[in-house]
Amino acid sequence: MRPLQDEETRIFFEKLAKYIGRNIKFLLEREDEPHVFRVVKNRVYYVPERIMKLACNFSKKQLIGIGVCFGKFTKSGKFRLQVTCLDYIAKYAVYKIWVKPSAELSFLYGNHILKAGIGRLTENTPQYQGVVVYSMSDIPLGFGTTAKSTADCRRLEPGDIACFHQADLGEYLREEESLI
Repeated sequence: MRPLQDEETRIFFEKLAKYIGRNIKFLLEREDEPHVFRVVKNRVYYVPERIMKLACNFSKKQLIGIGVCFGKFTKSGKFRLQVTCLDYIAKYAVYKIWVKPSAELSFLYGNHILKAGIGRLTENTPQYQGVVVYSMSDIPLGFGTTAKSTADCRRLEPGDIACFHQADLGEYLREEESLI
């Protein structure tokens, strides 16, 4: 377990800012208990400082994971967010998409969101912006990237892709071996 290096920190916060913008400060400056980001086996974990200090007593081989996994660094050095951080991203998300009940299952199976499946969309969402996908009853289902801006989405055909799939709650079932 180690702190993020400078280059890793830059890459990680750029990816996180794509979804929650300047609200990153709320993750770092918590009132209840200070939290930190730590790397264990190329995965970034969000951990309370108290737990992190206790985890230092374990060897590298004994420690599988600690805290909430936000994602992992690929072998090429890029960062990929995982669905395990959805609760934190949904809490501080700047841009959101609500999908119709008919499109929820399709999204949870790992498909992109079509224009016909969008119930609501945050105003002034730019193209290729990170968004959190909600059901119409405000339950976070996952996150993705917009294919078009809000203005362009209004002019799309019903079968055109409006949001690219990144991660969803269905991954807990589809990829349970690789999430740990």
